[in-house]
Amino acid sequence: MQALMLLLWTGALLGGGSCQNSAGSLEGSPAPETTGVSVEEEDPFFKVPVNKLAAAVSNFGYDLYRVKSGLSPTANVLLSPLSVATALSALSLGAEQRTESSIHRALYYDLITNPDIHGTYKELLASVTAAQKNFKSASRIIFERKLRIKSSFVAPLEKSYGTRPRILTGNSQVDLQEVNNWVQAQMKGKLAKSTREIPSEVSILLLGVAYFKGQWATRFDPRKTSLQDFHLDEDRSVKVPMMSDPKAVLRYGLDSDLNCKIAQLPLTGSTSIIFFLPQKVTQNLTMIEESLTSEFIHDIDRELKTVRAVLTVPKLKLSYDGEVTKSLQEIKLQSLFDSPDFSKITGKSIKLTQAEHRASFEWNEDGAGPTSSPELQPAHITFPLDYHLNQPFIFVLRDTDTGALLFIGKILDPRGT
Repeated sequence: MQALMLLLWTGALLGGGSCQNSAGSLEGSPAPETTGVSVEEEDPFFKVPVNKLAAAVSNFGYDLYRVKSGLSPTANVLLSPLSVATALSALSLGAEQRTESSIHRALYYDLITNPDIHGTYKELLASVTAAQKNFKSASRIIFERKLRIKSSFVAPLEKSYGTRPRILTGNSQVDLQEVNNWVQAQMKGKLAKSTREIPSEVSILLLGVAYFKGQWATRFDPRKTSLQDFHLDEDRSVKVPMMSDPKAVLRYGLDSDLNCKIAQLPLTGSTSIIFFLPQKVTQNLTMIEESLTSEFIHDIDRELKTVRAVLTVPKLKLSYDGEVTKSLQEIKLQSLFDSPDFSKITGKSIKLTQAEHRASFEWNEDGAGPTSSPELQPAHITFPLDYHLNQPFIFVLRDTDTGALLFIGKILDPRGT
């Protein structure tokens, strides 16, 4: 795990003080020896089974995001990896040991000693999809037509994941309509219907869908929203609606290693968004992306300091409807597409053919109240602090209760879909 070194401007805070790193040692003092023991074992937060599982599937999510971003270097990326992880975890119920181990390694289950992973996953899903969190997520396993499925697979699938598998009819229009109807029902009509036909040669198709509309803990004043420049690069800019708060209260830090400014804004329902904003518009985002792990994000959550700042944030409404098949093949899961053993599902030889993801994410000025919550007391600083998301940035939507990664995005152009 990368050590977190946040320069938190504490020298400018009244009362002074030194900056701490992620291990809790003061900057300038000797760092503790590296023992190879993960932070998960040292931090009480990760000793809670549901939190430990959330960390594992989130690390899968960061892996998936990195591959997807690498495949789309010049485009926005929007993912809710939890829905994809859920489909994979559910599929592992039907896998024999060799194939199950491949899935579990990709999901980082091999680092967990929990004997009831699927029961804990049920608890995780219940927590992150609680009504007040404004986050919807659903997953489904779809099988080829006329496949005979063992009831011994369906029962635990329903028990832990609350879903039943779907058998294709072989009629692409009928199958697409059925899948669209299922998505609409799961997402309460928040996702647009897909026009992408389901291929007739599918053996196993995984589908993960998600939707989130953020409600800020402190709402933005719509009268302060205006068209402002978003710098695509050093030479090009576009006008986009930017929300503004001249006296925003946020949690802030500067990571000198990654050369980026980090800010966290609370949302209602025990969720928050962490922004990674490079110091320069020309800076490549890859180094930031490579640092992302559950442990790193958890350290950030502990280390950021509450400050008052001049804040601008672009209004955002993004969606994704496409495949993550190639991305899964890149992260330890090629064997699922070649010669897996799913004999706990059926007596016929089947393999993963396709993985689809549909997601929608938006935020606007909406929020709980006009002022910050009492627990967010900003430290007094002796210089003005600006935080303007007016150039490419990365954001992470995190569930505060479990630490689960709910959404992640690379925003190169806020106008993108």
